Amino acid sequence: MRLLERMRKEWFMIGIVLAIAGAKLEPSIGVNGGPLKPEITVSYIAVATIFFNSGLSLKTEELTSALVHIKLHLFIQIFTLAFFPATIWLFLQLLSITPINEWLLKGLQTVGCMPPPVSSAVILTKAVGGNEAAAIFNSAFGSFLGIVITPLLLLLFLGSSSSVPFTSIFSQLFVTVVVPLIIGQIVRRYIKDWLERKKPPFGAVSSSVLLMIIYTTFCDTFSNPNIDLDTFSLILILFMIFSIQLSFMLLTFLFSTRNNSGFTPADTVAIIFCSTHKSLTLGIPMLKIVFAGHEHLSLISVPLLIYHPVQILLGSVLVPTIKSWMVSRQKGVKLTRPTV
Repeated sequence: MRLLERMRKEWFMIGIVLAIAGAKLEPSIGVNGGPLKPEITVSYIAVATIFFNSGLSLKTEELTSALVHIKLHLFIQIFTLAFFPATIWLFLQLLSITPINEWLLKGLQTVGCMPPPVSSAVILTKAVGGNEAAAIFNSAFGSFLGIVITPLLLLLFLGSSSSVPFTSIFSQLFVTVVVPLIIGQIVRRYIKDWLERKKPPFGAVSSSVLLMIIYTTFCDTFSNPNIDLDTFSLILILFMIFSIQLSFMLLTFLFSTRNNSGFTPADTVAIIFCSTHKSLTLGIPMLKIVFAGHEHLSLISVPLLIYHPVQILLGSVLVPTIKSWMVSRQKGVKLTRPTV
């Protein structure tokens, strides 16, 4: 099962490259008003499909056992939806005087505003042997929180440069995000046994729809002759994303392992991944809504498109090291426990 998940992610990365290349070759197909009619098929149908799919696949009935760890949940949610975006904002104040493309920097801020993903953090926590229940709870709960908090953070830190008014943004979010998510959860209650038996390819469905969104987003970019993306800025953004990811993983490790933190080694594993990972599946559709019609939307999306594979790559590379640390720490706890 883990091998299939890894293969799906690899194919998705290839799909992103092909989607961007296809948009470069023939951008007229996916632009607003083009044959694909993305103003309808993407803005409403594709986004609603992703969140209906999320509602259908989200196993909220399994989260009750993790509810008691209030301190753990507060740490993760405050870190990922408050500390992370605020720290990025302070960092970007220093970078604003550099020649780095301003829209890529704004894109870096959007990464900070995103909720945790519903899959990668859980998969990596499970691979290490950490607190999987806590990872599931915080990924799911963070996704629900993100529906409301992420658009607010985006508007707070960046504002909406489109002509779409504030009320219209949230009405579209409600119609295309909240309603499909709730309907998906209601439908799940009635077909839960069938879903458990058949195990439909939820990940593949969301990934396919997401590739369509990415394709149409870049069609808008390549059809606009005024947009210029310099290689220098792109390389620097890539380096900064690696640095940010590693720094925040180290920071969460130090915070959660300090004396009297109250967290077990298994908790620390869940904290490291859930606090630092960001959702591409939820993030791209939200950017599409909040920055609807913005000519630089694809540039704003680039850091999130980079951050997604980076978090999976770094997480996978660090799994053996983190697992070794957790096992040795757990053995140390058992050895120091008094015998009766």
